Amino acid sequence: MDLLARREYGIRELEQKLIQKGCPREIAAGAVDGLKRDGLVSDERFVESLVQNRRERGYGPLRIEHELQEKGIARSVIDQWLDPRDPAWLDVLREVHRRKYGAMAPESYQERARRARFLQSRGFSAEQVMKVLKADEFD
Repeated sequence: MDLLARREYGIRELEQKLIQKGCPREIAAGAVDGLKRDGLVSDERFVESLVQNRRERGYGPLRIEHELQEKGIARSVIDQWLDPRDPAWLDVLREVHRRKYGAMAPESYQERARRARFLQSRGFSAEQVMKVLKADEFD
């Protein structure tokens, strides 16, 4: 309960956390099952919370999706809460670009490539990055 008081956890992540703290696997699994039945732990709630948090921090859908997969979240739950093709991601990408580089267009091909690498490392697709780095975005 102390862990859940701090933040949301995915079911598998919470179970692993309990095991790391020395709880036997069977007891950890039983405790997490009980919390799940009582509605105190939910993968859906965790995904919703994490996606919103990461989006606000300027991370893109590909990075968020990878993080969720690492935490053991089922593909069906991820797909329910995260659509990389959603046009709203372009707004997030534009804001990340504006905060990092201002409103100035890249002056050279090398600068454009450097910006593209940075934005892709934040979890945005090459297609999304190219849309934002087009010259007409800066007019």
